[in-house]
Parts: sequence; structure tokens; C-alpha cells
Amino acid sequence: MIDYRKSKWASDIIALQKDDGSWGYFHTLSDPSKQNPIATEQAIRRLEILGYTINDNPVMKAVSYMQDCLAGKRSIPDRKEKLHNWDIFTELMLSTWIRRFTKDDNNANNVARKWIDIISYAFEKGVYDNNIYIETYQKIYKLPPRGGRLLDFSTFYQISLLANSLDDKVAIALFDYILQHQSGVYYIYDKRISVLPEVFKSKQASRYIGAIELLSEYKNPGCKDKLESVVEWLNSNKEPEGFWDMGTTVKDGVRFPLSDSWRSKDLRIRDCTYRISNVIKRIKD
Repeated sequence: MIDYRKSKWASDIIALQKDDGSWGYFHTLSDPSKQNPIATEQAIRRLEILGYTINDNPVMKAVSYMQDCLAGKRSIPDRKEKLHNWDIFTELMLSTWIRRFTKDDNNANNVARKWIDIISYAFEKGVYDNNIYIETYQKIYKLPPRGGRLLDFSTFYQISLLANSLDDKVAIALFDYILQHQSGVYYIYDKRISVLPEVFKSKQASRYIGAIELLSEYKNPGCKDKLESVVEWLNSNKEPEGFWDMGTTVKDGVRFPLSDSWRSKDLRIRDCTYRISNVIKRIKD
């Protein structure tokens, strides 16, 4: 098992962590600055990819910070976005990231239960009903509040938050909806997931695999069966020698690289093979 936690990438991120456990601004889309070159969300996403868990001190500190923010003991310093209700969006972000590292937080679990109810009612007929979604969303969040539109649920946050929390029938219906959604999964991949990328050695393919990694977290019977075509696609792009190489263009500072450097082709191949082997294993398990 390769351990990427001791990489220079992790060390650089950890060195920037503030005393309160954050990295300054929280949301990925917040503007970077010299004082805050990386957002908290970006930092914990990268550390998670590099293998960090709640048992590692930097993540433990970050989760404690997020728990305080969710409980109202402190606030994230981000500029409020006007496109949606910022309070609802903030609790969604915080709860999602807390639950990616621990399910032992009542506030985060309460937010998850809200979205379980919203999605369960929206898909109770076996297919998505937009009117029921709007009605349930407004009822649970006591909307309409001042400003802000309804949050779309085909995003990283809700899909991650709901993993293994839905009844099997609802999970299958949601899965089908997400696979066919024209805009993919917001913040992860912006195309329909049921359509495989045309070019394997591309950033688009790497982002596509990111969406599959997210969906592979659903263990409901039948969900992972819908990803078998992805496994076939990945295996069809294996090099003759039995490994995977996605090429240099996938180096984005998030998913790749995992090793300290890609000056060596062998390290790039190792990273690509490690990631793809893991996603296949997760689909098969």
C-alpha cells in the first residue's frame, strides 16, 4: 500500500494551516490571496486524496474548526454569495465535509437528515418530481427567505452527504437521475456521466473519474452495477504492460500528482495506476 501522506504536497498544505484549524477562506471558489493561498475546502480535499483521515492531527483540527462553525461558535470568513441562500449553503458545505471524515457529529447529521427527507420525497414515485422537491425544500427550510434560489442537488455536497443514507429504492432513482443529468455533478464534472469521455489521457477523463469515485461511495444494491461500463472503459484503456497512464495533462494539483514529482514517467504511472485500481476496487466491493 502506497502512503502519500508524507509527500511534499501534504507538508506544504499542513504548513499553511492556521492555529484555528482553517486555511482562511473556506469555499473552493473564494478568491486566493497571499495571506490565504489555499481555501480550507481545497486543503482538506487534497489531504483526503493524499490519504489523510480523522486520525491525522491536521484533519482533526480542521474538523473541529468546521464543527465550531456549524454550531455557530465561529463563522467562516468568506464573502457571502448572492446566488443562493448563504446560510443554507454554508451548513451544507460544512456538514458534508465533517461527515466525509466522521459521522459522529449531531449538527452535521441533522443537516443530512434534512436532505434525506428532501430527496426521499422528491423521488418517492421512483422518478424525480420537481414540484415535490420544491415543496419539500421550502417546507423543511421554511422558505422563501430573503434572497437566494433553491439549491440544485446534483452537486458534490448533496451527493456526498447522502451516500449510504437513503433507502435502496430512492438511492437507485437518484443514481439514475445523476447519471443522466446534463450538467453532471457540480464542482466535480460538468457533463453527462452516462457518456464516457472521448479521450482517456485528459483532464476531462480525470474529472470524470472524480465523479465516479463519488458515486462509488453508494453501497445500495444495484447502484454499483450501473458503474460496470466504467470499469470496462477503464480496463480497455490499460496499457499493454498492465498499468494505467493518463498522461501529463491530468496534473491539476488536486487529483494529481500524488508523488512528489512527475519528472519520472514511472511515478506518473504509479500514481495513475494507484488511483484507477482503487476506484475499480471500490466499484467491485
